[in-house]
Amino acid sequence: MSADPPTGIEVVELTTVDDRVVAAFERLIPQLSRSNPPPDRAALDAIVASDACRLLVARDLATGEIAGSLTLVVFPIPTGVRAWIEDVVVDEAARGRGVGEALNRAALDAARQAGARTVDLTSRPSREAANRLYQRLGFEPRETNVYRIVLED
Repeated sequence: MSADPPTGIEVVELTTVDDRVVAAFERLIPQLSRSNPPPDRAALDAIVASDACRLLVARDLATGEIAGSLTLVVFPIPTGVRAWIEDVVVDEAARGRGVGEALNRAALDAARQAGARTVDLTSRPSREAANRLYQRLGFEPRETNVYRIVLED
């Protein structure tokens, strides 16, 4: 299932956070969520330092800019190793260039290498292009209920 990223795009796992990374997330996260603020440097450092999280970014080799990101969460539970893809975002200026596909393929490879047998994700129905991509990559809808409780501070 692995494929090379599109020409001019490199997908890497972040191991350190610098000012360019912070600025990229200040630009990208509002394109993903209007209800959550972008993470600050301390939050990004915590994600990168987490044993369970792999923060993948797609860099535009021509400009050096981060064109998108994805968080892969891998964790052991009694029934095996689980993997979730979260917070996939591709910069509006880079959409249609294969950035989302490259990020997802890199995440699937990393999950496989970590011993996960399945990878889950959720996507709002309104994200039509993203949903088409996930189906093209082989993701299948599951018959399940997703529940959420908001925990008060």
